[in-house]
Amino acid sequence: MKPKVASQPKRGGKGFRHAAGFVARDIREAAESRGFAVSRVVTHWADIAGADIASIARPVEVSYARGGFGATLTLLTTGAQAPMLEMQKETLRERVNRCYGYNAIARIRITQTAPEGFADGRLAFETAPSKRVPDQPSERVKAQAAQSAAPVENSDLRRALTQLGENVLKRTTT
Repeated sequence: MKPKVASQPKRGGKGFRHAAGFVARDIREAAESRGFAVSRVVTHWADIAGADIASIARPVEVSYARGGFGATLTLLTTGAQAPMLEMQKETLRERVNRCYGYNAIARIRITQTAPEGFADGRLAFETAPSKRVPDQPSERVKAQAAQSAAPVENSDLRRALTQLGENVLKRTTT
């Protein structure tokens, strides 16, 4: 008589699945409800538009004309960035059409909103960090500013005047 062996659970034959596979259908359905025939435009927006454009604009909707020739891509951006985006519309249209594989997008419409987006927080634009590092004043400038503010008796005011003096002298000596 053979010993009983615990049976292995039957597997689907596919092994591990990528996490993207679990949400792909939901993303596709949500994108199609907004007019995106290819959800890749939404999911890979930074790759399609480029990091500079993706940081200031988001695709919102693709609407098709009654005749069905050429769609309009609606982008959401802040009011301050709209003129910069307006100048790049043709380049952006070509990039999006490369993603579709044909000339699907005929026009791009820009819609402006507040920097924080909608009230429910669906959209937030990240601003690029400042690359400029403030210059530190030299020891000579610090000493000169401290000497100028020394007669002031109030310590908070003296500290503020010293900092102001450092900023002024730093700009005039460099």
